[in-house]
Amino acid sequence: MQGILYEETSVLSFLFLTVVLGGGTAWMTGRACARTWKPVAVLILYVLLLGAAVRFIHYAVFGGTLLSAQYYIADTIILMIIGLVAFRFTRTDQMVSQYYWLYTRSGPLSWREIG
Repeated sequence: MQGILYEETSVLSFLFLTVVLGGGTAWMTGRACARTWKPVAVLILYVLLLGAAVRFIHYAVFGGTLLSAQYYIADTIILMIIGLVAFRFTRTDQMVSQYYWLYTRSGPLSWREIG
């Protein structure tokens, strides 16, 4: 996996920075976009910028490569998945709580019409 997803000598630094810190930020970004009824396209733009910020922190703290398309894409895909799951989870909660007479929860990330 080293060399494909991350370039640091330890997988723990990758997991901490990309998954824990970056993922937590992506989760909060997805949640904020859903709570303010923004479209998914806005979330995607924010996560692309967040991916660049995470790549910069990899460079500044761990001495990674700043301008590496491979590692930027790997970081951004992980952040995008987390952000989109948070968006969908929050949007589902909104739909079933605000429109309870129209929709019911059919899973953690989906809703369906009543009737």
